[in-house]
Amino acid sequence: MVNAMPRCHAIPLAVLLACAASLLPQTAHGQSLRGSTTSVNRMYYHAVDHGMYFYKTPSGLKKAATEGRFVRLSTGTNYRVAGVSYPYVQEATRLFVERLGQQYRQACGERMVVTSGARPQSMRLANSVDKSVHPTGMAIDLRKPGGTRCRTWLRNTLLSLEGEGVVEATEEYSPPHFHVAVFPTPYTRYVSRLDGAPAYAANTPSNRYRVRSGDSLWGIARQHSTNVESLRSANQLRSSSLKIGQVLVIPR
Repeated sequence: MVNAMPRCHAIPLAVLLACAASLLPQTAHGQSLRGSTTSVNRMYYHAVDHGMYFYKTPSGLKKAATEGRFVRLSTGTNYRVAGVSYPYVQEATRLFVERLGQQYRQACGERMVVTSGARPQSMRLANSVDKSVHPTGMAIDLRKPGGTRCRTWLRNTLLSLEGEGVVEATEEYSPPHFHVAVFPTPYTRYVSRLDGAPAYAANTPSNRYRVRSGDSLWGIARQHSTNVESLRSANQLRSSSLKIGQVLVIPR
């Protein structure tokens, strides 16, 4: 009986390499933490498309925090804020840190460490990129765990969240850390779905507001005890631009 399997030396090298590559474990949806121009652009253009402001100076960043445009990231039970000059982030980013920190402590028995929050453009680091989203407050840096088990857990968890389309994460090596940008609206909706509650009551608005001269989306949100992302979601706004006379739904 003739063996139908071709002899190894008769198979082109390129075919052998391709076959071998196909047998390697593949990350779901092609996600990775290696970082790329595509990854940088995804973070940057998400911030631009959603009208996020890139703060240029430390004074501008501090003023924004004082006015309530950011929330403070403080050391808690499940995570520690270490060496962070400006521990200010967007609300969704703090929610991400709180949830991930709780999961991390349960998995590793130690606190997760946050090493960076918002960073003004004037304080750009040598290894950062022109399109860094740190000035918007949507990104944080996490110290890379020393133990293999915890590093693997954190990598896999970030990859899973990337697959959900709610964060963009990169594993950096100099210095070693994980850079994570949180997409506010997608992440808030993701958490609400997990918790079994809507992110906002779109069908039962508590109020409606007609835009007047001098109004801003941030000011309206603060006036009605909500946040900018919820206002954008409730009104399907792609930017912070408003028109006088425009009627906004104020979500619960």
